[in-house]
Amino acid sequence: MSSAPPNDLPSAPAAASAAAPAASPAVAATPPAATGRSGGLTLLLGAVAAAALISSALLWQRLSAIQEQLARQSADSGAQAIEARTMARQAEELVRDTAARLSVAEARVSEVALQRSQLEELMQSLSRSRDENLVVDIESAIRLAQQQSQLTGSLEPLVAALKSANQRIERAAQPRLAPVQRAIGRDLDRLTRAAVTDTAGLLARLDDLVRQVDELPVLNAVAQAASTKRLSTGPAAPGSTPAPTAGMAWWQATLQRSWEVVRDEARGLVRVSRIDQPEAILLAPEQTFFLRENLKLKLLNARLGVLARQFESARADLNSATLALNKYFDPASRRTQNAASTLQTAQASMKAAEQPRLDETLSALATAAAGR
Repeated sequence: MSSAPPNDLPSAPAAASAAAPAASPAVAATPPAATGRSGGLTLLLGAVAAAALISSALLWQRLSAIQEQLARQSADSGAQAIEARTMARQAEELVRDTAARLSVAEARVSEVALQRSQLEELMQSLSRSRDENLVVDIESAIRLAQQQSQLTGSLEPLVAALKSANQRIERAAQPRLAPVQRAIGRDLDRLTRAAVTDTAGLLARLDDLVRQVDELPVLNAVAQAASTKRLSTGPAAPGSTPAPTAGMAWWQATLQRSWEVVRDEARGLVRVSRIDQPEAILLAPEQTFFLRENLKLKLLNARLGVLARQFESARADLNSATLALNKYFDPASRRTQNAASTLQTAQASMKAAEQPRLDETLSALATAAAGR
């Protein structure tokens, strides 16, 4: 591209010089007018050739400048391309490094997220396990209190267990246990309004009656003779009233005591009393033991009936014991009267009402244990 213009520019003078010798014979052969005309033409051609030469030189110079500018631009473009490739390589390395760092950061973020989720699950499991342990403990305590109440017939174990469970739930401060607390409150109100048999007090009364049976006097018991009492007594205590035989001689005192013994024995031979039950008067002294043991067995059967919650059977045994007490034992004795009043109190305190059930509390505990 740069060598074409120099080869083309010198062709014009060469053509002019080649044409000049060829035209010179013609000029010599032409007339003077033609010579003048040819000289002008020559000048014109020389001017044209000079103008062409100058224009060629200018074009060549401009072309050289353009070539230099293109070379500089090409060099600049090459440098810029090299620099662009270098920057592109650096950008690619930076992108690769950034991608690696981003992948590492994403891995760390995912690891942190996984650890956070595991920590949250662990905290939830710990909280849930604590609540579940609390629910299981409360349910076990309530069921144990139910068994104790069934054995003793008292509502105190149930009331104490429910109050303790309510306090533990209040200390835990878990919203998911609020239904359990409300159910416990309602069951507590139901227990406080319920009336059941005081089994412990009733059993204590029956045990006291069993101990008193051996001391109850039977209806046909003969009082101890005064002479036997007198002979069995020892000397008078100091400060007591002296006996009538204190100033008598020993033989007079002996006769006096013998006379009193005979008199008391004679008086004890005959005793007048009213007995409405003929079986009581015909009761032999050796049968008194079996009578007392039979009465004890009836009281013990009534005690077993109370423990087994068989109140009808216990009430029947108490009625039978009351009939035996009124039939064979002395109604005028204070001990018999106390035993009869105790039996009446025991019969009146028996109630066949069942203990209140804690179904609401147990269902709430089951729901809380299931996590719903």
